[in-house]
Amino acid sequence: MSRKQRVSPFARKLAMLIAMAAILLFWQAAAWTLPDFLMPGVPAVAVRLWQDVQSLEFREALSGSLGRLGAGYGFALLFGIGFGLLGGLLLFFREVLKSAIIILQSIPSIAWVPLFLILMGFGNLPIIVVIALAAFFPAALSVMNATESVLQTHVSAARVMGASHWDMVRRVYLPAVMPELITGAQLAFGNAWRALISAEMLIGFGQGLGRSLAYSGETADMLGVMANILTIAVLATLIDQVFLENIKRKVLRYQYV
Repeated sequence: MSRKQRVSPFARKLAMLIAMAAILLFWQAAAWTLPDFLMPGVPAVAVRLWQDVQSLEFREALSGSLGRLGAGYGFALLFGIGFGLLGGLLLFFREVLKSAIIILQSIPSIAWVPLFLILMGFGNLPIIVVIALAAFFPAALSVMNATESVLQTHVSAARVMGASHWDMVRRVYLPAVMPELITGAQLAFGNAWRALISAEMLIGFGQGLGRSLAYSGETADMLGVMANILTIAVLATLIDQVFLENIKRKVLRYQYV
């Protein structure tokens, strides 16, 4: 059986650099054709971002956003993986949960904000719940889909050997679904990050990157708008490609040898 071809780490990094350079070049080209107050150039935004990074307001906004992201994303992975593995043991439950996810994930996560604001009031809780809801769907769905591919012979062999439900999860299902679980976690992070920024912009509570972006837009501060957009893009890329990708390679290192 032929092995699946994979891009080398160097080629992956090179592709990322080329993509970043193309985006920045397109941005700068737009800045050359538009007035500065409509589209500031890359150097001016970089200077503004450097100034913002050194301010207390930026650090408070960053810590606020990352705290909400960590809480919502963590709960989503915990419940998504748990329900997904439970669906591997209880087939009818899996079909019910999968149908519910298919229905609910069609609703944009930002659409839940008014409901949660009425139920929970202003604060961190409605933002965290929106993040968790957005990230739960891909995490649970990826694990449930992976459980369907577990070989029935492995399941039957474990049952013959007297494996309990916990043993089945720990020794059969969890190792089998690990690749899809990691991929689902990365997809869940993308959903969680977008839900975080959108909810912060809409709710306008406390300090956060989304709130900073919304405030810059309200005051027509285009330098601030572009600096916040750049911050959001860079942070998301770092978390996904450095943190989550390294975890993926360590957990699935047998696939990268």
